[in-house]
Amino acid sequence: MTATKGWAFALVVIFSVLLSWSIPRGESERAFISFSSHEPLVKAVSLASADGGQDFFMEMTDSVAMNIEYDFYRDTCPEAETIVSSTMAQIYSQHKNVSAQLLRLFFHDCFIQGCDASVLLDDSNGNKNHSIEKQAVPNKSLKGFDKIDQIKEVLENVCPGVVSCADILALATRDGVVLAGGPFYPLFTGRRDSARSYYDEATAEIPKPDDNITQTLHLFSLRGFTDRETVSLLGGHNIGKIGCEFIQSRLNNFKGTGKPDPTVSPSFLNEMRVFCEDNGNEKSSQGSPMAATMASPMAFPTAGPMAATMASSPMASRGMSEKPARRGMPYFQQLSSFVSSGAGFDTHYYQSLLRGRGLLFADQQLMANERTARLVRAYASDDGSTFRMDFARAMMKMSNLNPLTGSQGQVRLECTLAS
Repeated sequence: MTATKGWAFALVVIFSVLLSWSIPRGESERAFISFSSHEPLVKAVSLASADGGQDFFMEMTDSVAMNIEYDFYRDTCPEAETIVSSTMAQIYSQHKNVSAQLLRLFFHDCFIQGCDASVLLDDSNGNKNHSIEKQAVPNKSLKGFDKIDQIKEVLENVCPGVVSCADILALATRDGVVLAGGPFYPLFTGRRDSARSYYDEATAEIPKPDDNITQTLHLFSLRGFTDRETVSLLGGHNIGKIGCEFIQSRLNNFKGTGKPDPTVSPSFLNEMRVFCEDNGNEKSSQGSPMAATMASPMAFPTAGPMAATMASSPMASRGMSEKPARRGMPYFQQLSSFVSSGAGFDTHYYQSLLRGRGLLFADQQLMANERTARLVRAYASDDGSTFRMDFARAMMKMSNLNPLTGSQGQVRLECTLAS
């Protein structure tokens, strides 16, 4: 029975991909709103990639065996996914940065003990004295919690105690990607919420902005991601903006040397300093690459993560914001200039890496390994179709990491509090 469900889902994916080819790029938001109340279209999913389309369908079948399935709430809350998508569309219309915020939030949740909404908790097992994931250094700049609470409130009014926060986060992230111009991909639902928060794991296991390529690939491989999937997921950094605190150490004190990152060209170094110079008082950050698409005041924290990059065009054409002075805030928090990662869900992230203009050391390190550099060149070589296909597939895989199902976990009534 599970195999039948798995292949049925595969047919849905194939059919959806064929349909999605008829939707021009650049019309994602309009298309999303028009079909959000119907069977979702898959904007792009790699079904025949070089590293194993067959394995992909096996993973999807395994997901069915884990008691998550397509349209899990069809009997208990049939409007659940429509409610999430419509609420996200309303939020996005007022807060364009929500897409990047939720992409990063979702990455940080799934990367630690699976997609269980543990990152949303304000306590652990009801113990307010226990350190929580939100307090871990890589998570301190996460944003978007209030948006998940907003969606949860709407769902609770319609279907009390039915839809988990873990599913809300997964669905809202997917819908946010689409609204930002990214690929639409199908999701299984039926995840349940953790009652525990994992502070130590979040502190130690979230990839960092200054990790080298070996460290980054290792952390992703521990979650079952191939090199190709890792490179495609980091491409999520092409939306949103990055706070200067994530790159500050590269400007003056790279890895404690007291000198700038030697891999950054003098011209690019000066360009970053124009926006991010901290008068020599650099502050280092321990956030994550996928986190560095940073959702701050007017931007997407991220990617995941969800690590934005600057293209090679002059500063004036990159849409980089000036450094605002914020009154009554510590100087470190005043360092909130943001560098735009780009205008859409395309290849500019990879093109920037080819030019040696990755804002994060971890991003630019993709060019330090021949395998990952080859993937960067491949993603940068077309109109973005290859990247979008692989990103969609990798996000589907990410969403299936170690879900709690059945009698495991719980369905929280409030996403910040264990029931």
